[in-house]
Parts: sequence; C-alpha cells; structure tokens
Amino acid sequence: MGRRGIETLVGSFVLLGMLGLVFLAMKAANLGNVGGGDTYALLARFDNIGGLKPRAPVRTAGVVVGRVRAISLDPKSYQGVVIMEIERGYRFPKDTAAKILTAGLLGDQYVGLEPGGDDKDLAAGETLAQTQSAVVLENLIGQFLTGKASDAGNAGNNGAAAPAPAASEPKK
Repeated sequence: MGRRGIETLVGSFVLLGMLGLVFLAMKAANLGNVGGGDTYALLARFDNIGGLKPRAPVRTAGVVVGRVRAISLDPKSYQGVVIMEIERGYRFPKDTAAKILTAGLLGDQYVGLEPGGDDKDLAAGETLAQTQSAVVLENLIGQFLTGKASDAGNAGNNGAAAPAPAASEPKK
C-alpha cells in the first residue's frame, strides 16, 4: 500500500469520525429525528412549567411518544401552555394526566403522560384536563427550611420542659 492509499484511508477515517460527532451532537440536542413523521398536537396548561424547554421529550412508561413543540403564556389565566406533538401511533384516553417530571435529581425536565381509563381517545388539538406542575427544587428547600424554623420557634414557646419525676424514697 502506497503513501497515497494510506492518506486516503486516514482521510476517510477522519471523515467518519466527524460524522459520528455530528450524529452524537444532534442526539444530545434532541434533534436526532428532524422531520419527525406523522404527529398530532395535544395541549396542557400548567401553573409552573419549571425548566421545561421546547423539544423536550414526552414520555409514557419511560417510552418517548412525542416532543414539546412550543411553550407560551396564557395572558388571561397566566398559566403556561404546552403544545405537544404526539406520534400518530400512540392514542391516549380523554382522562390522561400530564406531569412535568425531572430525569434524575438535577436532570432535564420532560412531560410524563399517565393514561386514564376512559373509552374515548383524545382528538388532535384537545387540552388535557388533569395536569401537575413542575416541582421546583428551590421551593422545596425553602419550605423545608421555613418548616424547620417554625418548628424550632414553636419548641421554644410551647415546649416547656416537663418536671423531673420525684425520686422515690427507698423502702425500709
């Protein structure tokens, strides 16, 4: 194998490596399935969407069934409106609940769908009636700390020490 053959082989190896990096970057940015396929839209309203972002996955039982298309604010109710694109192959009952969940302790947020038991399915463009907002870690820590502070304050006011039991006299 001549020098030119080795250079061609090394060049093609570098090109394959670069294509692999582009593929991984697209997967990491949730752009791996550009063009998506046939989908239908569902809407959900949340009091707090936390750090949910467009292109976040929509999952059921851990399986990705769609993506978040857009997030906006309803000017009348001041709720976050999340528009989800669900793959056509997945149908959900009308009483399906949507929750904003976190992957791991500090991971990315996603929408979790919990199917109900209704006989009728949601149609394209319908709004999910049951939603649960994102749990914000800072709010939980604040509630925990204020709860501990109020417990410490109450212990000082109401927690008077009980009198020590009287020592019994030895029997003769």
